[in-house]
Amino acid sequence: MRLLIVGTLNGQLSTATKMAMEKGAKVTHAANIDQAMDILRSGRGADLLMVEVSIDINRLIANLQAERVHVPVVACGVGTDAQAAVKAIRAGAKEYIPLPPDAELIAAVLEAVADESHQLVFKDPKMGGVLELAKQIAASEASIMITGESGSGKEVMARYVHRKSKRADKPFISVNCAAIPENLIESELFGHEKGAFTGAIARRVGKFEEADGGTLLLDEISEIDVHLQAKLLRAIQEKEIDRVGGKQPVKVNIRIIATSNRDLADEVRAGRFREDLFYRLNVVNLALPPLRERPADITALADHFVNKYANVNGLAAKPLSVEARRHLAKHAWPGNVRELENTMHRAVLLATGDEIGLEAIRLPDGTRLEEAAAPSVATLAAVTADAVSRSFVGRTVAEVEKDLIIGTLEHCLGNRTHAANILGISIRTLRNKLKQYNDEGTAVPAPANAAF
Repeated sequence: MRLLIVGTLNGQLSTATKMAMEKGAKVTHAANIDQAMDILRSGRGADLLMVEVSIDINRLIANLQAERVHVPVVACGVGTDAQAAVKAIRAGAKEYIPLPPDAELIAAVLEAVADESHQLVFKDPKMGGVLELAKQIAASEASIMITGESGSGKEVMARYVHRKSKRADKPFISVNCAAIPENLIESELFGHEKGAFTGAIARRVGKFEEADGGTLLLDEISEIDVHLQAKLLRAIQEKEIDRVGGKQPVKVNIRIIATSNRDLADEVRAGRFREDLFYRLNVVNLALPPLRERPADITALADHFVNKYANVNGLAAKPLSVEARRHLAKHAWPGNVRELENTMHRAVLLATGDEIGLEAIRLPDGTRLEEAAAPSVATLAAVTADAVSRSFVGRTVAEVEKDLIIGTLEHCLGNRTHAANILGISIRTLRNKLKQYNDEGTAVPAPANAAF
């Protein structure tokens, strides 16, 4: 946990620093906003800003937003000045801490920003298998691709790998590639020199340099434009980057973990993702199963989130009723762990009895969990058909035809006659197509023992 303290904290600086360091935080100090911004631009980075309330927090947060620095701000002030606290929160601070600082309060704030939201909770054997593989490869330097549906816990797994790696005491830097505008992503990753473009008011170190010695998570990497992928490949291969507007390459020593909720092999075939970059990143693949495929994790995670949000809201943790557990376990959870977490947060707030019953468990649209009907066969068929049709978008007719012919042939165990009958084409046409695919280097299933 990297803590940046901004201001003098009215003489309480040394006390707050000592408390934070005792809790494992690495503390840096800046006397004012300009110094704080210089530190953040330099790549030393921070996971939390603890800012004296007398400092212009509006200006600080505006500067952070202008330079796309995403870090939570906590305001600190002497005593319990309600007006100062309200002003700080309105300016964008996440919390207000009275000074002199209380050790337990400092610990709670640091814990909330650190690993509390990144705990890996599991009980299901299917998830256990993925975790064993993660442990096995964590100590290596191999690049890792983590795949899975949205909300299935890809970043949590990436942080777990980092904690188990030889780089655990170095930075873990996460970049959400989907959230950064296309014209800014190169600067965000590689940094820029002063004056490199409009708005580049000072040199800024990018995420590659900020992660030096540690781990860089490229979240939703499929969203990076294909033209920037060449620079990304070079950075990974050569272990050096070029800042935008820079004249000299900068050496970096990082481990790359990438995530995607798309099938990158399909993206490669469609020409939207470089094949060489895909293989460079996909040295080891950790495929996270969706929550519906690991039912034992549902109730384990539900209990975890109940305790977490009861504590956050200052409430007594209540047990889940038997009926609640039964319905939680059989729900499909299309939003995976993220949806379950939000649902349990609502349930903690809505529960009125001695336990959390079905009446308190509501889905985002307000529907009670037990009223959420299982999708009909027709609905599932429609969803499947839509997914299949969407998979064709961006691909040529020849590519789709090849996949269909090869897939049908595999289904027929290489029997050309059966495959031709299913496809509705002549055996001669099939032979010509297979010869073409062979000549192009595509693996074609060998003929079966049955009639050719």
